[in-house]
Amino acid sequence: MTESDPHAEIRAEVARLCRTFPDSYWRALDRDGAYPTEFVETLTRAGWLAALIPEEYGGSGLALSGAAAILEEIQRAGANGAACHAQIYMMGALLRHGSDAQKAEYLPRIARGELRLQAFGVTEPTSGTDTSSIRTTARREGERYIVNGQKIWTSRAEHSDLMLLLARTTPKSGTGKRTDGLSLFLLDMRTAREEGLSIRPIRTMMNHATTEVFFDEVPIPADTLIGEEGRGFRYILSGMNAERILIAAECVGDARWFIERASAYASDRNVFGRPIGQNQGVQFPIARAYARMRAADLMVQEAARRFETGENCGAEANMAKMLAAEASWEAAEACVQTHGGYGFAEEYDIERKFRETRLYQVAPISTNMILSYLAEHVLGMPRSY
Repeated sequence: MTESDPHAEIRAEVARLCRTFPDSYWRALDRDGAYPTEFVETLTRAGWLAALIPEEYGGSGLALSGAAAILEEIQRAGANGAACHAQIYMMGALLRHGSDAQKAEYLPRIARGELRLQAFGVTEPTSGTDTSSIRTTARREGERYIVNGQKIWTSRAEHSDLMLLLARTTPKSGTGKRTDGLSLFLLDMRTAREEGLSIRPIRTMMNHATTEVFFDEVPIPADTLIGEEGRGFRYILSGMNAERILIAAECVGDARWFIERASAYASDRNVFGRPIGQNQGVQFPIARAYARMRAADLMVQEAARRFETGENCGAEANMAKMLAAEASWEAAEACVQTHGGYGFAEEYDIERKFRETRLYQVAPISTNMILSYLAEHVLGMPRSY
C-alpha cells in the first residue's frame, strides 16, 4: 500500500476488521476443520462480500481492483478468504447474463446477507479441467428441469444457499464447439437438498470446506436458467478472468504475509551472537521473494486495469494468477526455511498458510493450463489439448 493507492481506505478498514480475528482463531478452525462462520458474517455485515454488486441492488458497487484490494488484505492479515471469495467473483455471471427478475430477486438479498452464493458447481470427477466433457444433465420437463449427475471440488456447498450450476442440456455432437449445449442455472440449494441433492465433505490438506455434490432427479424451476439455454459455458468463461485476477490478489496477500513474518523473525532471531537476518544466505531468499511478489502485484494491477476498461485481459489475468501463485509459494518456502524447525510448529501459523497457498498453483486453474493458454493464444503455437 502506498500513499497514492486509490484503495488505501478499503485496505485499512479490511485490515482493522481482520485484526479482530487473530491467528488463534484460524488455528483453531484449521485444527477442527471448521468453517469460519463468524468471520464470513462479519465481512457480510461490513458490506465487503457485496463488493461487486451495484449500489442499486444494495451492494458496494466497487470496481474489480477494489475487490482485489479486499481479498489481498484478508490474506495479508493471515486470514483465509477462500472461505467466502466466490461470492465476490461469481456475481459476474448473474450481473451480465441474469434476467432483470433474477437480479431484482437475488442481488439485494445476497448483499444484505440473507442469501449466500458461495457454491460453484462446474468440475466433475471424470472431466477435471475439460469442462466440455461434463456429464451432469438437466433435461427440460415442462416448467422445470430435472438434474442428474455429480460435481466435485464444490467448495462451501454446505455453507451456501445458492449454487451456480453448469449442466448439459443437449447431448454432445460431432459438430459445433465442444462446449455447446451447456447451460447455467442459479440453483436454490435449500430446496434441492430436500429433493434429491446430497453433499459429501472431502477432507483435504488444508481447511477448505470442499465437497462432492450429487444430483438424483433433482427438479429445479425453469426460470432458474441464466440467460439462454446452451450458452452457459460462455457465461462462466466471461467471469473467469475476474476470478483469476482476484485469486492472484489473494496470492499477493499471502506472499506479503510470509515475507513480513520471515523478515521480522530473521531480524529478531539471534544465533552465534548475531541476527540470522544478517547472513546473506537468509536475506537473499526473502529479498528475492519480495521482488517476485512486487512483480506479480504489478501484473495483477495491469490485469485489473484492462478488465475495468473493457480491454481483452485474458493473457494478463492468466499471467497474474500464475506469477502470483508462484510468488506466494516462493515466499512460503523462504518463510519456512527462515524459521527452521519453528516453521513446522502449529503455533507459528506458517505451516497452515504454507498448506493453504500451495493450492493456487493447482486451482482454480493449474499453472500448466495457463502455460498452454499463453502458448496458443499469445505465442500462436499449436493447441496442445
